[in-house]
Amino acid sequence: MSNNNDGRRRGDEDEEDEEEEGGEVAMEAWERAYADERSWESLQEDESGLLRPIDNKAIHHAHYRRRLLLHQSASSLRIQKGLIRYLYIVIDLSRAAAETDFRPSRMAVVAKCVEAFIKEFFDQNPLSHVGIVIIKDGIAQRLTDLGGSPELQIKALMGKLECSGDSSLQNALDLVHGFLNQSPSYGHREVLILYSALSTCDPGDIMETIEKCKKSKIRCSVVGLSAEIYICKHLCEETGGEYSVALDESHFKELLLEHAPPPPALAEYAIANLIKMGFPQRGAEGVISLCSCHKEAKFGGGYTCPRCKARVCELPTECRICGLTLVSSPHLARSYHHLFPIMPFDEMQHALPGNLSQKQPQTCFGCRQSLSHGSTSGLYVSCPNCSQYFCLDCDIYIHESLHNCPGCESLRNTKAVDAMKT
Repeated sequence: MSNNNDGRRRGDEDEEDEEEEGGEVAMEAWERAYADERSWESLQEDESGLLRPIDNKAIHHAHYRRRLLLHQSASSLRIQKGLIRYLYIVIDLSRAAAETDFRPSRMAVVAKCVEAFIKEFFDQNPLSHVGIVIIKDGIAQRLTDLGGSPELQIKALMGKLECSGDSSLQNALDLVHGFLNQSPSYGHREVLILYSALSTCDPGDIMETIEKCKKSKIRCSVVGLSAEIYICKHLCEETGGEYSVALDESHFKELLLEHAPPPPALAEYAIANLIKMGFPQRGAEGVISLCSCHKEAKFGGGYTCPRCKARVCELPTECRICGLTLVSSPHLARSYHHLFPIMPFDEMQHALPGNLSQKQPQTCFGCRQSLSHGSTSGLYVSCPNCSQYFCLDCDIYIHESLHNCPGCESLRNTKAVDAMKT
Protein backbone atom coordinates (compact mmCIF):
# COMPACT_ATOMS: atom_id res chain seq x y z
CA MET A 1 0.00 0.00 0.00
CA SER A 2 2.81 2.40 0.86
CA ASN A 3 4.48 1.73 -2.49
CA ASN A 4 1.24 2.55 -4.31
CA ASN A 5 0.78 5.77 -2.31
CA ASP A 6 4.38 6.80 -3.02
CA GLY A 7 3.82 6.12 -6.69
CA ARG A 8 0.64 8.22 -6.73
CA ARG A 9 2.38 11.06 -4.90
CA ARG A 10 5.27 11.00 -7.35
CA GLY A 11 2.80 10.95 -10.25
CA ASP A 12 0.94 13.95 -8.81
CA GLU A 13 4.22 15.80 -8.29
CA ASP A 14 5.25 15.08 -11.90
CA GLU A 15 1.90 16.35 -13.17
CA GLU A 16 2.27 19.53 -11.08
CA ASP A 17 5.79 20.04 -12.44
CA GLU A 18 4.51 19.59 -15.98
CA GLU A 19 1.71 22.11 -15.34
CA GLU A 20 4.22 24.60 -13.92
CA GLU A 21 6.52 24.10 -16.89
CA GLY A 22 3.56 24.49 -19.26
CA GLY A 23 2.52 27.67 -17.49
CA GLU A 24 6.06 29.04 -17.81
CA VAL A 25 6.14 28.22 -21.53
CA ALA A 26 2.72 29.83 -22.04
CA MET A 27 3.87 32.86 -20.09
CA GLU A 28 7.00 33.19 -22.22
CA ALA A 29 4.96 32.91 -25.39
CA TRP A 30 2.51 35.51 -24.08
CA GLU A 31 5.35 37.89 -23.28
CA ARG A 32 7.03 37.16 -26.59
CA ALA A 33 3.86 38.01 -28.53
CA TYR A 34 3.73 41.47 -26.98
CA ALA A 35 7.48 41.90 -27.35
CA ASP A 36 7.31 41.07 -31.06
CA GLU A 37 4.38 43.39 -31.71
CA ARG A 38 5.91 46.27 -29.70
CA SER A 39 2.45 47.83 -29.41
CA TRP A 40 3.71 50.47 -26.99
CA GLU A 41 5.89 51.95 -29.75
CA SER A 42 2.81 52.89 -31.77
CA LEU A 43 1.66 55.44 -29.14
CA GLN A 44 2.80 58.98 -28.49
CA GLU A 45 1.85 61.65 -25.98
CA ASP A 46 0.09 64.76 -27.27
CA GLU A 47 0.07 68.31 -25.82
CA SER A 48 -2.65 67.49 -23.30
CA GLY A 49 -0.81 64.43 -21.95
CA LEU A 50 -3.08 61.84 -23.60
CA LEU A 51 -1.79 58.84 -25.54
CA ARG A 52 -2.59 58.95 -29.25
CA PRO A 53 -1.76 56.44 -32.01
CA ILE A 54 1.14 57.50 -34.20
CA ASP A 55 0.37 58.30 -37.83
CA ASN A 56 2.70 55.67 -39.31
CA LYS A 57 1.83 56.71 -42.86
CA ALA A 58 3.08 60.26 -42.27
CA ILE A 59 6.28 58.98 -40.63
CA HIS A 60 6.92 56.54 -43.48
CA HIS A 61 6.29 59.32 -45.99
CA ALA A 62 8.73 61.62 -44.16
CA HIS A 63 11.48 58.98 -44.35
CA TYR A 64 10.67 58.38 -48.00
CA ARG A 65 10.81 62.08 -48.91
CA ARG A 66 14.13 62.43 -47.11
CA ARG A 67 15.65 59.66 -49.25
CA LEU A 68 14.00 61.12 -52.36
CA LEU A 69 15.43 64.59 -51.79
CA LEU A 70 18.89 63.14 -51.16
CA HIS A 71 18.80 61.18 -54.41
CA GLN A 72 17.39 64.19 -56.24
CA SER A 73 20.16 66.47 -54.96
CA ALA A 74 22.74 63.92 -56.10
CA SER A 75 21.17 63.58 -59.56
CA SER A 76 21.00 67.37 -59.98
CA LEU A 77 24.79 67.45 -59.94
CA ARG A 78 24.90 65.51 -63.24
CA ILE A 79 26.61 62.52 -61.63
CA GLN A 80 26.96 59.57 -63.98
CA LYS A 81 25.39 56.37 -62.66
CA GLY A 82 26.10 52.76 -63.50
CA LEU A 83 23.04 51.15 -65.05
CA ILE A 84 24.74 47.80 -65.70
CA ARG A 85 25.82 46.46 -62.31
CA TYR A 86 27.44 43.21 -61.25
CA LEU A 87 26.69 42.83 -57.55
CA TYR A 88 27.66 40.09 -55.12
CA ILE A 89 25.74 39.99 -51.82
CA VAL A 90 28.00 38.56 -49.09
CA ILE A 91 26.00 37.25 -46.11
CA ASP A 92 27.68 36.44 -42.81
CA LEU A 93 26.28 33.13 -41.54
CA SER A 94 28.78 32.61 -38.73
CA ARG A 95 27.66 31.85 -35.20
CA ALA A 96 27.16 35.60 -34.64
CA ALA A 97 24.18 35.47 -37.04
CA ALA A 98 22.33 33.28 -34.53
CA GLU A 99 22.13 36.11 -31.96
CA THR A 100 18.59 37.04 -30.95
CA ASP A 101 18.96 40.81 -30.54
CA PHE A 102 17.05 40.95 -33.84
CA ARG A 103 13.77 39.02 -33.58
CA PRO A 104 13.71 36.06 -33.99
CA SER A 105 17.41 36.05 -34.98
CA ARG A 106 19.84 38.03 -37.08
CA MET A 107 19.87 35.30 -39.71
CA ALA A 108 16.08 35.32 -40.11
CA VAL A 109 15.95 39.13 -40.36
CA VAL A 110 18.77 39.18 -42.92
CA ALA A 111 17.09 36.52 -45.05
CA LYS A 112 13.76 38.36 -45.00
CA CYS A 113 15.32 41.73 -45.88
CA VAL A 114 17.59 40.26 -48.57
CA GLU A 115 14.54 38.78 -50.27
CA ALA A 116 12.91 42.22 -50.41
CA PHE A 117 16.20 43.81 -51.52
CA ILE A 118 16.71 41.41 -54.44
CA LYS A 119 13.21 42.09 -55.76
CA GLU A 120 13.69 45.86 -55.42
CA PHE A 121 17.16 45.65 -56.98
CA PHE A 122 15.95 43.94 -60.14
CA ASP A 123 12.98 46.28 -60.34
CA GLN A 124 15.29 49.30 -60.39
CA ASN A 125 18.21 47.65 -62.22
CA PRO A 126 16.73 45.37 -64.91
CA LEU A 127 20.04 45.20 -66.82
CA SER A 128 22.10 44.14 -63.79
CA HIS A 129 23.16 40.80 -62.32
CA VAL A 130 23.28 39.53 -58.72
CA GLY A 131 25.12 36.66 -57.05
CA ILE A 132 25.16 35.47 -53.42
CA VAL A 133 28.18 34.46 -51.30
CA ILE A 134 27.90 33.14 -47.73
CA ILE A 135 30.54 33.07 -44.97
CA LYS A 136 30.47 30.08 -42.63
CA ASP A 137 33.11 28.19 -40.62
CA GLY A 138 35.78 30.65 -41.74
CA ILE A 139 35.17 29.75 -45.41
CA ALA A 140 33.48 31.78 -48.15
CA GLN A 141 31.23 29.84 -50.50
CA ARG A 142 29.51 31.04 -53.65
CA LEU A 143 25.85 30.15 -53.31
CA THR A 144 24.69 31.40 -56.74
CA ASP A 145 26.36 32.66 -59.91
CA LEU A 146 25.73 36.13 -61.28
CA GLY A 147 22.28 36.05 -62.84
CA GLY A 148 19.19 38.07 -63.63
CA SER A 149 16.52 35.88 -62.03
CA PRO A 150 15.39 37.00 -58.53
CA GLU A 151 13.43 33.79 -57.97
CA LEU A 152 16.50 31.57 -58.37
CA GLN A 153 18.57 33.74 -56.04
CA ILE A 154 15.93 33.78 -53.29
CA LYS A 155 15.26 30.04 -53.58
CA ALA A 156 18.96 29.22 -53.25
CA LEU A 157 19.35 31.47 -50.20
CA MET A 158 16.36 30.08 -48.31
CA GLY A 159 17.77 26.55 -48.62
CA LYS A 160 21.10 27.38 -46.94
CA LEU A 161 20.13 29.22 -43.75
CA GLU A 162 22.45 27.62 -41.18
CA CYS A 163 24.85 29.39 -38.81
CA SER A 164 28.17 27.96 -37.61
CA GLY A 165 31.82 28.82 -37.05
CA ASP A 166 33.70 32.07 -37.46
CA SER A 167 33.57 34.74 -40.14
CA SER A 168 36.39 35.51 -42.58
CA LEU A 169 36.14 38.81 -44.42
CA GLN A 170 39.35 38.23 -46.38
CA ASN A 171 38.21 34.90 -47.80
CA ALA A 172 34.96 36.49 -48.95
CA LEU A 173 36.76 39.39 -50.64
CA ASP A 174 39.23 37.04 -52.34
CA LEU A 175 36.36 34.92 -53.65
CA VAL A 176 34.27 37.76 -55.08
CA HIS A 177 37.39 39.45 -56.48
CA GLY A 178 38.12 36.40 -58.59
CA PHE A 179 34.56 36.26 -59.93
CA LEU A 180 34.11 40.00 -60.56
CA ASN A 181 37.39 40.21 -62.45
CA GLN A 182 35.75 38.04 -65.10
CA SER A 183 32.80 40.42 -65.55
CA PRO A 184 32.75 42.78 -68.59
CA SER A 185 34.77 45.96 -68.28
CA TYR A 186 31.77 48.20 -69.00
CA GLY A 187 29.86 46.86 -65.97
CA HIS A 188 30.12 48.31 -62.47
CA ARG A 189 31.55 45.82 -59.97
CA GLU A 190 30.05 45.97 -56.49
CA VAL A 191 30.04 43.98 -53.26
CA LEU A 192 27.43 44.40 -50.52
CA ILE A 193 28.45 42.73 -47.25
CA LEU A 194 25.90 42.02 -44.50
CA TYR A 195 28.16 41.48 -41.52
CA SER A 196 27.04 40.14 -38.13
CA ALA A 197 30.33 39.27 -36.42
CA LEU A 198 32.56 41.57 -34.36
CA SER A 199 35.79 40.11 -35.71
CA THR A 200 37.25 38.39 -38.75
CA CYS A 201 39.41 35.25 -38.80
CA ASP A 202 41.65 35.65 -41.86
CA PRO A 203 44.45 33.44 -43.24
CA GLY A 204 46.62 36.36 -44.40
CA ASP A 205 46.97 40.13 -44.63
CA ILE A 206 43.52 41.58 -45.34
CA MET A 207 45.04 44.96 -46.21
CA GLU A 208 46.57 43.43 -49.33
CA THR A 209 43.17 42.03 -50.30
CA ILE A 210 41.55 45.45 -49.84
CA GLU A 211 44.22 47.05 -52.03
CA LYS A 212 43.62 44.37 -54.65
CA CYS A 213 39.89 45.13 -54.69
CA LYS A 214 40.64 48.83 -54.99
CA LYS A 215 42.87 48.28 -58.03
CA SER A 216 40.15 46.14 -59.64
CA LYS A 217 37.63 49.00 -59.17
CA ILE A 218 35.34 46.92 -56.95
CA ARG A 219 33.05 49.10 -54.83
CA CYS A 220 32.57 47.46 -51.41
CA SER A 221 29.79 48.48 -49.02
CA VAL A 222 29.02 47.02 -45.59
CA VAL A 223 25.85 47.00 -43.49
CA GLY A 224 26.66 45.84 -39.97
CA LEU A 225 24.29 44.21 -37.50
CA SER A 226 26.58 44.70 -34.49
CA ALA A 227 28.93 47.48 -33.41
CA GLU A 228 31.10 49.47 -35.80
CA ILE A 229 34.30 47.67 -36.87
CA TYR A 230 37.40 49.49 -38.06
CA ILE A 231 38.32 47.04 -40.82
CA CYS A 232 34.85 47.32 -42.40
CA LYS A 233 35.01 51.11 -42.28
CA HIS A 234 38.51 51.07 -43.80
CA LEU A 235 37.33 48.73 -46.58
CA CYS A 236 34.48 51.06 -47.55
CA GLU A 237 36.66 54.18 -47.44
CA GLU A 238 39.34 52.63 -49.67
CA THR A 239 36.94 51.25 -52.30
CA GLY A 240 34.44 54.14 -52.37
CA GLY A 241 31.60 52.27 -50.70
CA GLU A 242 29.30 53.06 -47.78
CA TYR A 243 29.44 51.71 -44.24
CA SER A 244 26.46 51.79 -41.89
CA VAL A 245 25.29 49.97 -38.77
CA ALA A 246 21.65 48.98 -38.27
CA LEU A 247 19.83 49.86 -35.06
CA ASP A 248 16.84 47.55 -35.50
CA GLU A 249 15.02 45.54 -38.16
CA SER A 250 13.28 48.49 -39.83
CA HIS A 251 16.50 50.50 -39.87
CA PHE A 252 18.38 47.55 -41.37
CA LYS A 253 15.84 47.19 -44.16
CA GLU A 254 16.02 50.93 -44.86
CA LEU A 255 19.83 50.84 -45.04
CA LEU A 256 19.71 47.80 -47.30
CA LEU A 257 17.21 49.30 -49.75
CA GLU A 258 19.37 52.41 -50.10
CA HIS A 259 21.78 50.26 -52.12
CA ALA A 260 19.10 49.34 -54.69
CA PRO A 261 19.32 52.52 -56.85
CA PRO A 262 22.44 52.83 -59.04
CA PRO A 263 25.26 54.56 -57.13
CA PRO A 264 27.41 57.32 -58.62
CA ALA A 265 29.98 55.92 -61.01
CA LEU A 266 33.66 55.94 -60.13
CA ALA A 267 35.91 58.36 -61.98
CA GLU A 268 37.38 55.53 -64.07
CA TYR A 269 33.90 54.70 -65.42
CA ALA A 270 33.03 58.29 -66.39
CA ILE A 271 34.05 57.64 -70.02
CA ALA A 272 31.04 56.87 -72.23
CA ASN A 273 31.20 53.45 -73.91
CA LEU A 274 29.12 51.95 -76.69
CA ILE A 275 27.90 48.47 -75.80
CA LYS A 276 26.75 46.05 -78.46
CA MET A 277 23.52 44.33 -77.41
CA GLY A 278 21.17 41.83 -78.95
CA PHE A 279 17.39 41.61 -78.66
CA PRO A 280 16.51 37.91 -78.83
CA GLN A 281 13.14 36.55 -79.86
CA ARG A 282 10.99 34.34 -77.68
CA GLY A 283 11.28 30.68 -78.59
CA ALA A 284 8.30 28.78 -79.92
CA GLU A 285 6.29 26.69 -77.47
CA GLY A 286 6.45 22.95 -77.87
CA VAL A 287 9.91 22.90 -79.49
CA ILE A 288 12.80 21.01 -77.93
CA SER A 289 16.15 22.82 -78.07
CA LEU A 290 19.53 22.65 -76.34
CA CYS A 291 19.99 25.29 -73.63
CA SER A 292 23.43 26.93 -73.62
CA CYS A 293 23.02 27.99 -69.97
CA HIS A 294 22.41 24.58 -68.42
CA LYS A 295 23.79 22.46 -71.30
CA GLU A 296 20.69 20.30 -71.44
CA ALA A 297 17.59 19.92 -73.60
CA LYS A 298 14.67 22.18 -72.70
CA PHE A 299 11.10 21.92 -73.90
CA GLY A 300 9.61 25.18 -75.22
CA GLY A 301 10.14 28.77 -74.12
CA GLY A 302 13.52 30.44 -73.80
CA TYR A 303 15.12 33.02 -76.09
CA THR A 304 17.18 32.72 -79.27
CA CYS A 305 20.40 34.72 -79.67
CA PRO A 306 20.16 36.85 -82.85
CA ARG A 307 23.85 36.32 -83.67
CA CYS A 308 24.61 32.64 -83.12
CA LYS A 309 21.03 31.27 -82.70
CA ALA A 310 21.87 29.71 -79.32
CA ARG A 311 19.10 29.24 -76.75
CA VAL A 312 19.14 30.97 -73.34
CA CYS A 313 16.66 30.66 -70.50
CA GLU A 314 16.40 34.19 -69.08
CA LEU A 315 17.13 37.84 -69.80
CA PRO A 316 19.27 39.84 -69.31
CA THR A 317 22.28 37.59 -69.77
CA GLU A 318 25.41 37.11 -71.82
CA CYS A 319 25.38 34.52 -74.58
CA ARG A 320 27.63 31.59 -73.62
CA ILE A 321 28.51 30.94 -77.27
CA CYS A 322 29.27 34.33 -78.86
CA GLY A 323 29.46 36.58 -75.77
CA LEU A 324 26.76 39.01 -76.97
CA THR A 325 24.83 40.87 -74.23
CA LEU A 326 21.18 39.87 -74.55
CA VAL A 327 18.43 42.17 -73.24
CA SER A 328 14.83 43.03 -73.99
CA SER A 329 13.39 46.42 -74.87
CA PRO A 330 11.37 46.70 -71.61
CA HIS A 331 14.64 46.38 -69.69
CA LEU A 332 16.05 49.45 -71.43
CA ALA A 333 12.81 51.36 -70.93
CA ARG A 334 12.77 50.62 -67.19
CA SER A 335 16.37 51.83 -66.85
CA TYR A 336 15.49 55.14 -68.50
CA HIS A 337 14.03 56.76 -65.38
CA HIS A 338 17.42 56.78 -63.64
CA LEU A 339 18.72 59.16 -66.33
CA PHE A 340 15.76 61.56 -66.08
CA PRO A 341 14.16 61.13 -62.63
CA ILE A 342 10.84 62.77 -61.86
CA MET A 343 11.04 65.91 -59.72
CA PRO A 344 9.95 65.69 -56.05
CA PHE A 345 6.44 67.02 -55.44
CA ASP A 346 5.80 70.02 -53.22
CA GLU A 347 4.44 69.13 -49.80
CA MET A 348 1.14 70.80 -48.89
CA GLN A 349 -1.10 70.81 -45.81
CA HIS A 350 -4.79 71.43 -45.30
CA ALA A 351 -5.63 74.87 -43.92
CA LEU A 352 -7.58 75.40 -40.74
CA PRO A 353 -11.38 74.97 -40.97
CA GLY A 354 -11.94 78.69 -40.33
CA ASN A 355 -9.74 79.77 -43.24
CA LEU A 356 -12.23 79.70 -46.11
CA SER A 357 -10.25 82.06 -48.33
CA GLN A 358 -7.84 79.31 -49.35
CA LYS A 359 -9.25 76.87 -51.89
CA GLN A 360 -8.78 73.29 -50.79
CA PRO A 361 -8.38 70.31 -53.20
CA GLN A 362 -11.02 67.66 -52.68
CA THR A 363 -9.68 64.47 -54.29
CA CYS A 364 -6.36 62.96 -55.32
CA PHE A 365 -5.73 63.16 -59.08
CA GLY A 366 -4.26 59.66 -59.09
CA CYS A 367 -6.61 57.44 -57.06
CA ARG A 368 -9.57 59.88 -56.79
CA GLN A 369 -9.72 59.35 -53.03
CA SER A 370 -10.60 62.20 -50.68
CA LEU A 371 -7.57 64.15 -49.52
CA SER A 372 -9.20 65.37 -46.32
CA HIS A 373 -9.55 61.86 -44.85
CA GLY A 374 -6.44 60.24 -46.28
CA SER A 375 -4.14 61.02 -43.34
CA THR A 376 -4.57 62.35 -39.82
CA SER A 377 -1.67 64.76 -40.47
CA GLY A 378 -3.55 66.46 -43.33
CA LEU A 379 -0.58 66.22 -45.70
CA TYR A 380 -0.73 65.92 -49.47
CA VAL A 381 1.57 66.87 -52.35
CA SER A 382 1.38 68.89 -55.54
CA CYS A 383 3.27 68.44 -58.81
CA PRO A 384 5.30 71.63 -59.57
CA ASN A 385 4.74 71.22 -63.33
CA CYS A 386 1.04 70.39 -63.75
CA SER A 387 -0.16 71.64 -60.30
CA GLN A 388 -2.22 68.50 -59.72
CA TYR A 389 -2.69 67.22 -56.17
CA PHE A 390 -1.86 63.70 -54.98
CA CYS A 391 -2.16 61.79 -51.73
CA LEU A 392 0.86 60.35 -49.90
CA ASP A 393 0.35 56.82 -51.23
CA CYS A 394 0.19 58.03 -54.82
CA ASP A 395 3.27 60.18 -54.25
CA ILE A 396 5.27 57.12 -53.20
CA TYR A 397 3.85 55.01 -56.04
CA ILE A 398 4.64 57.66 -58.69
CA HIS A 399 8.25 58.16 -57.59
CA GLU A 400 9.14 54.56 -56.73
CA SER A 401 7.20 52.51 -59.30
CA LEU A 402 5.50 54.57 -62.03
CA HIS A 403 8.27 57.16 -62.61
CA ASN A 404 5.83 59.37 -64.54
CA CYS A 405 3.39 62.02 -63.32
CA PRO A 406 -0.20 61.20 -64.40
CA GLY A 407 -1.07 64.90 -64.48
CA CYS A 408 1.83 65.80 -66.77
CA GLU A 409 1.10 62.83 -69.04
CA SER A 410 -2.58 63.80 -69.32
CA LEU A 411 -1.62 67.36 -70.28
CA ARG A 412 0.81 66.05 -72.87
CA ASN A 413 -1.88 63.81 -74.38
CA THR A 414 -4.38 66.68 -74.38
CA LYS A 415 -1.94 68.93 -76.23
CA ALA A 416 -1.27 66.20 -78.78
CA VAL A 417 -5.01 65.73 -79.43
CA ASP A 418 -5.53 69.48 -79.80
CA ALA A 419 -2.63 69.67 -82.23
CA MET A 420 -4.14 66.90 -84.36
CA LYS A 421 -7.53 68.69 -84.43
CA THR A 422 -6.03 71.96 -85.59
